[in-house]
Amino acid sequence: MTAPVLTSPEQLRTAPLRVLICDEMNPGDLAHEGFEIDYEGNLPREETLRRLPDYDALITRSRTKVDRELLEAAGERLKVIGRGGVGVDNIDLEACSRRGILVLNAPESNNVSAAELALAHLLAAARGLVRSDRKTRAGDWDRKFLGVELKDKTLGIVGLGRIGSIVADRAQGLRLKVVAFDPYVPENKFERLGVERAATLGELLTQVDFLTVHTPLTEETQGMIGAHELALLRPGAIVVNAARGGIVEEAALVEALTSGHLFGAGVDVFVEEPPTPDHIFLNAPNLGITAHLGANTFEAQERVGAEIVGRVLAALHGDVSKGAVNAPALDAKTLEALGGYLDLGEKLGRILAQLLPGAHDLELTFRGEFPADPAPVVTAALVGYLSGSTDERPNLINARALAKERGLNLAVREVQESPDYQTEVIVKVTSGAEGEKQRTRTVGGTVFGRSPRLTRLRDYRVELAPEGFILIASNQDRPGAVAKLSNLLGTWGINIAGMALGRAEKGGQALFTLTLDDGLTPEQLQAIRDLDVIDSAFLVRV
Repeated sequence: MTAPVLTSPEQLRTAPLRVLICDEMNPGDLAHEGFEIDYEGNLPREETLRRLPDYDALITRSRTKVDRELLEAAGERLKVIGRGGVGVDNIDLEACSRRGILVLNAPESNNVSAAELALAHLLAAARGLVRSDRKTRAGDWDRKFLGVELKDKTLGIVGLGRIGSIVADRAQGLRLKVVAFDPYVPENKFERLGVERAATLGELLTQVDFLTVHTPLTEETQGMIGAHELALLRPGAIVVNAARGGIVEEAALVEALTSGHLFGAGVDVFVEEPPTPDHIFLNAPNLGITAHLGANTFEAQERVGAEIVGRVLAALHGDVSKGAVNAPALDAKTLEALGGYLDLGEKLGRILAQLLPGAHDLELTFRGEFPADPAPVVTAALVGYLSGSTDERPNLINARALAKERGLNLAVREVQESPDYQTEVIVKVTSGAEGEKQRTRTVGGTVFGRSPRLTRLRDYRVELAPEGFILIASNQDRPGAVAKLSNLLGTWGINIAGMALGRAEKGGQALFTLTLDDGLTPEQLQAIRDLDVIDSAFLVRV
């Protein structure tokens, strides 16, 4: 997908593209051939609204609110908005997408700074710096406190993305053994970094002395380190959260510090920022806190300005491969032809991300005659597979670049014949280190009208609307399995909204899928797996 043509070729040769920077930053060199860049730090809003119609791009930080009023004032000329830094909470992404305005950010610029802050919190907690500083300022010269060394200890990392990888590298320089949990990262990245892989979060927690989290805040990661998880840590462990508030439950962290189970902790982020004067962190023992300073270094601020300017200029010339946050709408003709298939591709990718995360190969097969070039469907499948597992939000613009960065190889096949449907999209993912047994998962689907339908799970034929919660269960093809499972769900008050059955042969292995109105707890899912008529069971949310 390319950026929209801003002007005619004749206009591009005669008039520079204009960029307005309306917030304070260090933008670096502003002299670029073919561009006119005006830096106006802290430009008043009314002045921004007045001047914006004369610009092709706008660059902001967090101060300027890019809302409907601003977009309407900008008129038709504005095509690109750059946000210096990571967050885009001040930008109405939906409104920008509808107007065809590309939004960019520069999330990599603060990676080193954020990683170093996490390690600073770890070192401070290990040596009791916050405690000693407070006591010394109060006139209490306390030299009895004993800290702990990092050397030869084990650091656990949740999330081995860009920042987590830097933490792993720096920690190894401190002679720490590093173990990480990230189901979305291929095995070869662990090997390249020299990091041991933990198969589950529980396995990680039970073997580490220190824990730091570096994962996006999603439904899956919200509260993922709670009272139960903290209890799994060794007594005297240290916990650091410099990622997002809420990944580590605040009340549970304070309780673990108060009880003495944790030696210390460090946090740079809160659920609500800034915290209220009575926030529980402010009086918690052995807890170091900072005011969301992960990106706040001179070097990071220099990088963020130069990077966002560079990305905006590249986007104005049609290169949208880096930093894209939203996906401006496809043209009406493509949407009319492929709208249902784009939805299908994203849902198939999302299902596979839950069935087999951390794949190194993703292959799409298009069967039959599609109403238009199905290339955007490939990108939609990548968006679904990468959703919730990367530092950046995947979309139709950046998904291929994110997949390449993650080490996910992509293959596409087109087959003229589709024996069962007019068209069918089949997606297969593969994981497993070289020389080891490969694991694969396959799903397929088609579109009826504009409605996606699930048509294939592994080698089984099914027909089911990919919506809500889907329970996928396998069993030997004998009477009673569905009845037993249905009765169990009924005792929990969980309603079955839809069902599809499939089998390879009579009396052999069978598979059935149930669409549920509600999700299942881990205990409920395990109870289903324990049924004598069930061989395996998985729950996915589409």
